[in-house]
Amino acid sequence: MPTDRPIVLFDLFGVIARHQRPGAMDGMATLISASTDAFIAAYWDCRQPYDAGQLDASQYWTAVLHRLSVPAHPDVIEKLRLADIDSWSRVDDRMVAYVQSLRNVAEVALLSNIPTDHADAFLAAQPWLHHLDHVAFSGKIHAAKPDATAFHHCIAALHAAPADFLFVDDRSENVRAAQAVGMNGHLFTGYDELTTALDTWLPTR
Repeated sequence: MPTDRPIVLFDLFGVIARHQRPGAMDGMATLISASTDAFIAAYWDCRQPYDAGQLDASQYWTAVLHRLSVPAHPDVIEKLRLADIDSWSRVDDRMVAYVQSLRNVAEVALLSNIPTDHADAFLAAQPWLHHLDHVAFSGKIHAAKPDATAFHHCIAALHAAPADFLFVDDRSENVRAAQAVGMNGHLFTGYDELTTALDTWLPTR
């Protein structure tokens, strides 16, 4: 490791937090009497600018509903928005504890693709986030992985060199993007593999 100041940079969903709640897409589709397949396509096709802070929640859901030929009534948008936030609200308690424990031997930061309103809800519900060395949410920094700008934001915010970082994500394209800017990368496949990798990479506790 090139420095004595290691930084572990974590993805959120699929690593520390769980992926979207099973059945959530069906529930949101039912709210507007849409087929689940059509809803999923519209949801994801419109998502990138929402994640990157280029659309607010109202603009995003208006775009989704337009794709589905459903009127964009404010009360419908709010029901969808709240259901969406709830669907992404679960965390892995063992991973939360492990991430916090790493602060004894490293700086610990977070880089997540998450819209601004989701980020605000997550920050309110998960106080441990406030104790990390840096938290970068895509909607707030206006850059979403795998865009190199998101990684450069973390490098600048932590006043570090790219090689000081080990980036942990469950998506291979994001790990490759981190490596392309000079970070070390670990593709998350489970708790045991992660702890083994970090025990090798980090200084002895």
